[in-house]
Amino acid sequence: MKGIICSLEKSPLIDDLVDKARAWKGLVDLDIAKDVTCKKPYIWDDQSADKNVPEKSFKVIAYDFGIKYNILRILRSLGCAITVVPASTSAHDVLAQKPDGVFLSNGPGDPAAVTYAIEAVRQLIGKVPIFGICLGHQILGLAMGAKTYKLKFGHRGANHPVKCLETGQIAITSQNHGFCVDIDSLKEKAVKMTHLNLNDHTCEGLEDAAQKLFACNIIPKPRRVRTIRGICLKNL
Repeated sequence: MKGIICSLEKSPLIDDLVDKARAWKGLVDLDIAKDVTCKKPYIWDDQSADKNVPEKSFKVIAYDFGIKYNILRILRSLGCAITVVPASTSAHDVLAQKPDGVFLSNGPGDPAAVTYAIEAVRQLIGKVPIFGICLGHQILGLAMGAKTYKLKFGHRGANHPVKCLETGQIAITSQNHGFCVDIDSLKEKAVKMTHLNLNDHTCEGLEDAAQKLFACNIIPKPRRVRTIRGICLKNL
């Protein structure tokens, strides 16, 4: 939905603002990740976190497309040592750090416009386990050969029912994204859909276990996080 906010009250200005809102081209083909990503790599370790967190057993590189600190806290709670890197980081630079896994974060904008990240992830596939959420989920899908599209009605706010196809369980989730992976575009790949949105029957998660790839549009509950950990970081 297009909109604009202004603190002035002049009538001629209102007409100008309406025209400006109508002229906005929207999010398609818009790369916002480059504007919100970190400027340089940094090591993340929340000093306020629970002191009983496990030892750092896994080295994870986290791509920052607009990352939320709570995601980093979850990774740390699973025993991960985390280095956050800018969205434009090359596959070569990631592999040089010899990580146990790569995490693709959430973020705004059209995933198809983040071409540099798609190419980097494509080069990482098969060489290191990869897990993505939200925008990272869509970027991983594109790197696997999928297509993405803009949802007619974006998934915003709470009360989105999502079914885990592995267990049959339905979670009521909170979401904030406007694009989706076209699961049909991956029919020729060894990829399965793992989560289904019950409102519009769109793809909320996908997996290629053979290549240790997993992605989801929602933040998994702890039980699913443990499964992700097993898929992505174990038995390397």
